[in-house]
Amino acid sequence: MFRNYRFRSFDMLLVVLVLILTIIGIFVIGSANADYQNKQIIGMVLGLVAMFVISLIDYEFILHFPWVYYALTNLLLLSVLVFGDNSKGATRWVDLGFIRFQPSEAAKILLVLFFAWYLMQHEEDLNTPRRLITIAILAGVPLVLIVEEPDLSTTIVTFLVIVALMFFAGLSYKIVAWALGIGIPTIAITLFLIANRGISFLDPYQMLRILAWLRPDDYPESSYQQQNSIMAIGSGQLLGKGLYNESADSVKNGNYISEPQTDFIFAVAGEELGFIGSLVIIILLFWIALECMKVAKKARDLSGQLICVGIASIIGFQGFVNICVVTGLFPNTGLPLPFVSYGLTSLVTLYAGIGFVLNVSLQAKKY
Repeated sequence: MFRNYRFRSFDMLLVVLVLILTIIGIFVIGSANADYQNKQIIGMVLGLVAMFVISLIDYEFILHFPWVYYALTNLLLLSVLVFGDNSKGATRWVDLGFIRFQPSEAAKILLVLFFAWYLMQHEEDLNTPRRLITIAILAGVPLVLIVEEPDLSTTIVTFLVIVALMFFAGLSYKIVAWALGIGIPTIAITLFLIANRGISFLDPYQMLRILAWLRPDDYPESSYQQQNSIMAIGSGQLLGKGLYNESADSVKNGNYISEPQTDFIFAVAGEELGFIGSLVIIILLFWIALECMKVAKKARDLSGQLICVGIASIIGFQGFVNICVVTGLFPNTGLPLPFVSYGLTSLVTLYAGIGFVLNVSLQAKKY
């Protein structure tokens, strides 16, 4: 099993970066809501075990079962719609009593594995109409199941990850140009219609979030979370107010941000660690994604490259969207900040994804 492994190529830097970011997240979570800190520590331990076990399993062997991953993805997502646990108007979790998990987080990793295999198998005919239609159907099924939860933000990120995999596998620049030429004006027209109370294909709650983002003064009840988040980040200034502070003027201490340990954890980091601390988090996220791409460059085959690109895309896109939401650049969504936000499913699955990248690094090409 280990005959192809080059243990000198094991990317220890990637492990260290992930650990540093997770530990920062644990401290910030403890400051935001101490009740969740120990649970996040347990999540890190479980994630480390999953990461190191997966890093020793040959990714080529793992890719022998692509249709199992695809079927499991859709079954998990379907289970949410059938007997999922509803919270705040969304059904995104499955509660089995002893464990409560979010299938869409695992789905992103499973889809990376499936499309890493599928795109390698069809590298030569990727740009043919037949293959593009087939990929659209294969991607469409899980994406529709996610959007039905509803979870539009995760749907968008998952879609972008699949597109990134296709682009790296050799998707034609002409097709990309056509897609951008149609997609960008469509988004602009949709936002214009929503801003002017026009007709939209979005659900009412999604329209309200966009309206609150475009015109926060007109929708104070829907925009307060984002506006308070921006205020919290600004109040941190250069060095922040310090972790676990009891300052009376703290946005976090005043409970102006609901569930600060989850999607809006970056606001707490901005207030308590300041610009410097926030910048460190952003650099670590970028560095982790870049390190995954560096492993992809050395991978011995296309499937290994695509696994690394997929994991880097999840971390990069999700981190970018989360920070844009917290800083008011995007409408409010429900995405966690990778390795920082509280969430055991998200944390453990991300560590598992890093485990796949580490296995690719163990079988890197010789230079």
